[in-house]
Amino acid sequence: MIDPIHQFNIDKIFTIGHIGNQEIAFTNSSAYMFGTVALISLLMIGAGRKLVPGRFQSMAEISYEFVANTLRSNAGAEGMKFFPLVFSLFMFICVSNIVGIIPYTFTISSHIIVTAALALLVFFTVLIYGFYKNGLKFFKLFVPSGVPIVILPLVVAIEIISFLSRPVSHSVRLFANMLAGHITLKVFASFVTMLGAFGIAGWFGAVLPLALTVALTALELLVAFLQAYVFAILTCIYLNDALHPGH
Repeated sequence: MIDPIHQFNIDKIFTIGHIGNQEIAFTNSSAYMFGTVALISLLMIGAGRKLVPGRFQSMAEISYEFVANTLRSNAGAEGMKFFPLVFSLFMFICVSNIVGIIPYTFTISSHIIVTAALALLVFFTVLIYGFYKNGLKFFKLFVPSGVPIVILPLVVAIEIISFLSRPVSHSVRLFANMLAGHITLKVFASFVTMLGAFGIAGWFGAVLPLALTVALTALELLVAFLQAYVFAILTCIYLNDALHPGH
């Protein structure tokens, strides 16, 4: 049986240096992060600015407009100041997810430390800008209007807990979906090789898991895009709270 967890191993490529007794290493995860940024840069910079766009320029323009429309619809025109952040997050997650579907590659977002870092970046951006723009009025986010004074303390406590739990749900959603999907895909793919080893009878038996593997691969492509979109749209919603904290 092929180990479905082996694909998530982080392997050291070379050592960069040490901080105290802690080794700082360049890993396969780091390499795929650099590769993802290189692919996005190639798409966005190398697409060109022709009057009649080619395929790459069309992809770049569609990506730009898609994220811009998502941000405007959820955070308003004022939210466009955060377009570089939201666009970078969407493209990084989407491209890295798609690259991770290719056999023998590495999926960056299958590690909670990566998704948690991205979620905390969004969380602290909302927190810092919310106080910078609104001052103490940012606390209106935790005090819904029209709530009876009797239950107001309970509602405020729930709102605070909900706000503090955002990085958890934001990161776990992406991490869990990519982890579970890749494990399932690897398990069904291993059934194909196992059954194929039994000769002609095994080949017929491998047809069903092979068909499921193909179907799951198509589903994973859809999930790769959807998870990037969900992460981006939640980022837009959270940024809207920083721009307009009142309920």
